[in-house]
Amino acid sequence: MPDPDPAALNFLLSRRSRPAKTLVDPVPARAQLEPILTAALRSPDHGKLEPWRLIVLERAALRRLADLVGTRGEALGRPPEEIDKQRLQYSEAGLAVAVVCSPVDSPKIPQVEQVLSAGAVCTALLNAALASGWGANWLTGWASHDEGFLREGLGVETPEFVAGLIHIGTEGVAPPDRPRPDMATKVEWRAE
Repeated sequence: MPDPDPAALNFLLSRRSRPAKTLVDPVPARAQLEPILTAALRSPDHGKLEPWRLIVLERAALRRLADLVGTRGEALGRPPEEIDKQRLQYSEAGLAVAVVCSPVDSPKIPQVEQVLSAGAVCTALLNAALASGWGANWLTGWASHDEGFLREGLGVETPEFVAGLIHIGTEGVAPPDRPRPDMATKVEWRAE
């Protein structure tokens, strides 16, 4: 007979991300962030490869990255409105954690499973932050896919890539919940 955890299930049934632009100070201190990071690192990892790493980006690092967004955006010929939108993701943030997918050569574990494991780290990090009472949001954007930005800003080298930037802070405004998927259109039941 299973031993249910109603509080955990209720959390998962009611969880929702908080838009990064609504997150304000304070952000978690290192001691508050460490259990959240620990929970994220307990993600499923076929083969125990640990094909990911985390980079905690504090305010000064985020401001530096905001400047780099401008430089890289101009070099790539991005429209000014795209550059400004992406720059705000960094300049207005107080804390973000970059989840870097770091695939490992393995004869047994395909790279796709390693990428999915990095995605699981993103989800676990997001949910652990929310469960700890913080607001959190999983973002990416064009800069997080630009090799020059990744190399210069985060020290990320191919074949590594950023699976997600998890922004964490205090929820400033509670947004309305969004429509959720309809189980009837997303779930198929098979008895045979």
